[in-house]
Amino acid sequence: MKAPSNSDCADLNRRFGAPERIVFRPSKHGVPIVVLANKYGTAEVALFGAQTISYRPTGNQPVLYMPHPYDETPAGEEIHGGIPVCWPWFARNGAPGSKLHGLARYAAWSVRGTEYSEDLTEIRLGLLSSAETRKAWPYDFDLELTVSVSMKLTLCLTAKNTGDAPFAVTEGFHPYFLVRERKGATVRGVDGCAFLDCSEPEKGAERVWTGDYAPVADGSKVFAVAKHEHVLLDSGLKRAIALVSRGNSQLVVWNPGPDSAGRVAEFGENGWNRFVCVEPATIPPGKPLELAPGEEHKLVMAIQSVPEGAQN
Repeated sequence: MKAPSNSDCADLNRRFGAPERIVFRPSKHGVPIVVLANKYGTAEVALFGAQTISYRPTGNQPVLYMPHPYDETPAGEEIHGGIPVCWPWFARNGAPGSKLHGLARYAAWSVRGTEYSEDLTEIRLGLLSSAETRKAWPYDFDLELTVSVSMKLTLCLTAKNTGDAPFAVTEGFHPYFLVRERKGATVRGVDGCAFLDCSEPEKGAERVWTGDYAPVADGSKVFAVAKHEHVLLDSGLKRAIALVSRGNSQLVVWNPGPDSAGRVAEFGENGWNRFVCVEPATIPPGKPLELAPGEEHKLVMAIQSVPEGAQN
């Protein structure tokens, strides 16, 4: 299926749009953005990379961090913000020389369908293997991402092996959650989880975390999750972001720290202090996901922002 471009917006709105609910608009990247809206909130999804670039519940502050408006980000490159889709590898777990976090975030996805009702607004996007994707990863696949706005924002990534050979993948959603400042953030739901501190890999992944986790140190911690329910508390913005996931074996909590001002230009001098990434993923040191021909796997994440103290 042909990848969409800005010139397709009128056709996309005719076939899949709904006034004030599902609207496609052009972007400076040459690939459209879709806006999903209803009484519960709004979300924007870039068809390039199937990357959710904004989510704002009605009457609340934005949930996701973007260092700059989407149209000011470099076209065709990785975008540090919103919710990138990482597949078929996470971080630098691909072949030597491959791009960071897989190939899905660097491709234009097609529109497969939309749906809306009083309580739901939803889009389904698809990405198929091609001669271009096989240059980076020599397997046949069908990816489908569903993004829906209801009382929460839900993403469901379905990966299917459409080839005749098995393959293994690592994957994850990489949400950048907006916070007032890093030192006021706390992650709940990791008490008792084995973890790996990526700044101290020599200490292994068998240590057990006790209590909540305050991400005040630079870098990543990878928690082996038993329960799939977590909360990011932000004392500065006085809110809690509840995150429920399925299909992942780990949770990555990441903030790069002030050195990112040099390594990631989009963050600027102090941008690192405005977000915490809480990422449902399946990555090393855990086992990769193995898909036999015809087999599929779903990774699901739902997030809901509520006033601090209102969560169960």
